Amino acid sequence: MSFRTINPATGEFVKEFPLQSDEQVFAALETADRRYREDWKFRPVAERAKIIARAAQILREKRDEYVKYLTLEMGKVTRFGYMEVDLVADILDYYAKNAERFLAPQPLPDEPGATVVAEPIGVLFAIEPWNFPYYQLVRVAAPQLVAGNVVLMKHAPNVPHCALAFARLFEEAGAPEGVYTNLFCSVEQAAKLIDDFRVRGVALTGSERAGASVGERAGRNLKKVVLELGGSDPALILKGAPLDHAVEQCVMGRTFNSGQGCVNIKRVIVVGKERGAQMLEALKERFAAIKVGDPTDEATVLGPLVSETALNGLLKQIEEAKAAGARIVYGGKRVERPGFYLEPTIVTDIDVDNPLYQQEAFGPVLSFYVVDTEEEAIELANATRYGLGGYVFDADIEHAKQVASRIESGMVYINSCFVDSPGLPFGGVKNAGFGRELAEVGIGEFLNRKLIRVASAA
Repeated sequence: MSFRTINPATGEFVKEFPLQSDEQVFAALETADRRYREDWKFRPVAERAKIIARAAQILREKRDEYVKYLTLEMGKVTRFGYMEVDLVADILDYYAKNAERFLAPQPLPDEPGATVVAEPIGVLFAIEPWNFPYYQLVRVAAPQLVAGNVVLMKHAPNVPHCALAFARLFEEAGAPEGVYTNLFCSVEQAAKLIDDFRVRGVALTGSERAGASVGERAGRNLKKVVLELGGSDPALILKGAPLDHAVEQCVMGRTFNSGQGCVNIKRVIVVGKERGAQMLEALKERFAAIKVGDPTDEATVLGPLVSETALNGLLKQIEEAKAAGARIVYGGKRVERPGFYLEPTIVTDIDVDNPLYQQEAFGPVLSFYVVDTEEEAIELANATRYGLGGYVFDADIEHAKQVASRIESGMVYINSCFVDSPGLPFGGVKNAGFGRELAEVGIGEFLNRKLIRVASAA
């Protein structure tokens, strides 16, 4: 395995980066551990925050350069790439501005002389995916670096330019060697890093299979782990939901980032047969109007999938769903042009025995269901191993909140598709993983909340 850039919009090979040797990987770990023990954890929070804020400033100054890597390596539509870069800069700024407050000692008012202090724990090892090449990294890096931990980062093998560019941010911002380290390492080397005592925590965003493997290994080594493993995110269209708005949000929620998002809307569940038929026709009309093509074209809505493998995997899922009785009501085919393009697709008539009933389709493939009652909608929404995001559409906000409380997920959005912000916690339940990133709770996942209890010496 090597780290290789292949342009998804054309299928053309760009560049290959060799794997690091074991000696290089463990020299990087030694440097990171020494930097943590002798330097970084002792710096004032304000000093660490200043470096993080400078990284945000550099990213904004070089946003055109950083967006180009997103489009080159994963085919991200350029105008959506700017949204990712701007969000990443906002996350860096968020932790730079709030770190001292988040990390301040907390006296326990009912326990005289008792205070809880927040301390870093050491070297963290993160394994991150390709679909949001900077956003996935910053969710770990920003809070943990400002907290005083140091980070070794293994990015996805198909986005090496993005990985190197993100590492340069901290170097240019003044972070010393070992604070943030990009690794071009293998799966086997990653396992050895998790085994090494100097690595004190592990974070992974990826597949359920990868999460189970990493979680098991971290558990055997008694290490804290945070896992984000994807979802089969349902959107419930209740009887009172304005359909035009729900259609608009569901189209955006399914096709954004070419449908390659853990918390993209995956399943639409409409209450009522008549409204279901109306919404299906509206979705077909909107899907037909989506411009698929060159990600650098300002008119493009749907760019390529990340790879030939991803495209073929989705085509296989569609064919298996059809063979099990599902009906393709729109799309379902490869777009005949260079690159890895799939037509936006709507699949319905998916029964409980259909493989797509439980699978996550990681691309612009929408599963569509109609049920008779709200209770059936909630039951269907929860009939999945995953529990990352959920969506409820209804004009009655209080009622929508009641339904949201019954959705088994880490996040529920009412009357909108996914909205991200530095101050909103991100994470799931069930097989979608555990732990949280972003917001104040995200900085606490890899902290030692140490009790200091003072008593009189007399």
